[in-house]
Amino acid sequence: MKSIAAIILAAGKGTRMKSKLVKVMHPLAGAPLIEYPLTAAHEANASRIVVVIGHQADAVRDYFSDREDIAFALQEEQHGTGHAVACAAPQLRGFHGSVLILCGDVPLTRAATLRDLLQHHEDRQATVTVLTASLDNPFGYGRIIKNSTGEVTAIVEEKDATPEQCAIREINSGIYCVEAGFLFDAVSRLGSNNAQGEQYLTDIIRMAADRGLSCAAHPISDPLEVMGINDRVQLAQAEAVLRKRINESHMLNGVTLRDPATTYLDRGTLIGRDTVVGPGVHISGRSEIGEECSIEPGAIIRGCRIGNRVVVKAGSVLEGSIVHDAVAIGPMAHLRPGTELLEEVKIGNFVETKKVTMGKGSKASHLTYLGDASIGSDVNIGCGTITCNYDGVSKHRTVIEDGVFVGSDVQFVAPVTIGHNSVIAAGSTVTKDVPPDSLAIARSHQVNKEGWKKTRGSG
Repeated sequence: MKSIAAIILAAGKGTRMKSKLVKVMHPLAGAPLIEYPLTAAHEANASRIVVVIGHQADAVRDYFSDREDIAFALQEEQHGTGHAVACAAPQLRGFHGSVLILCGDVPLTRAATLRDLLQHHEDRQATVTVLTASLDNPFGYGRIIKNSTGEVTAIVEEKDATPEQCAIREINSGIYCVEAGFLFDAVSRLGSNNAQGEQYLTDIIRMAADRGLSCAAHPISDPLEVMGINDRVQLAQAEAVLRKRINESHMLNGVTLRDPATTYLDRGTLIGRDTVVGPGVHISGRSEIGEECSIEPGAIIRGCRIGNRVVVKAGSVLEGSIVHDAVAIGPMAHLRPGTELLEEVKIGNFVETKKVTMGKGSKASHLTYLGDASIGSDVNIGCGTITCNYDGVSKHRTVIEDGVFVGSDVQFVAPVTIGHNSVIAAGSTVTKDVPPDSLAIARSHQVNKEGWKKTRGSG
């Protein structure tokens, strides 16, 4: 197969989104819209990819700043799709091969579909091949005009079409495969004599036909693959399609989803086999979850790495955390960024952690806040324990070494270090370091005033 390049058109503002954010950067199942055609082009073996940017060009460029395989072309003023491709031409100077042209706001096209398009283009020895679909209601789309032999002779936009042409159901998807030599010559010659006053890329079909060059159509069976996103209604529709694909992929790979319709797994989520995910679960931020885990209903997991045989109980929220094997979390626990739980740790209900490391076998079973702390192995944190890490200006760390037993309702006023195998009595406010193997009691003595109530009277 010939060398392949790709041009992705992403310069438009997207006014119907009614947003301050440029359309192609709107999030869709955990990634901006434009990332989907980019990924599809890469998986279709495009060796060079050019993204045509315009509105909020810096936002798009900055998002992909670490991608060396992408070049950018600036379309400062938007004069149509043909003009956009012409803006990309300098980035592909000297390229000889087939050029895929994709739309930055068409996220559902599969890489396999693009590979089929490229193969059809090569098999037909076509100069231009357009991806098409047949719609029951083709309103708004350009119509495919063919001759008696099935060759495409023109694409007519809705606003320029005759009533007879409007009756055609086969539509232009806006996705093409074009031979580079013809493409860049053709777009340099485009005019703007049409209802929109723009340089239509579709006019290259007529130009190729006039030169006797082959123009083919490659129909697809699923029109959803070429659905464009113009407003937030269509964005939600596309997200539903993508989530169905994502969920089905996980289930086919050995993950149990109790209710796929209410399970929200973002693009890039990794889940090991024999893990069970309950209804109402949200997993995002390219999280990784190991094998044989149980993620109970209503859990929210963002940007976490979770080991094997982990139980995340109902209603828990995990953010930016690392969880090792055989850990139990929740219900209703909150792991904030910077948390790392080693093997067999237990975090119970209404426990919050932030920038905390807990060693193997340690546990905080309920009603506790642990922030900016290093906690060793086999430590018991009693109910109601708080690390007082903030003095109003700076954050300070609490260090609790291996084997410490912390009673209920203890406050650690950081910075403070608790030596190994120590015991902290319930109700203590610890402000000084505790040596190893010690008992720390930091509370006032109890005073009983007998008969006090009687002296106060019954009133």
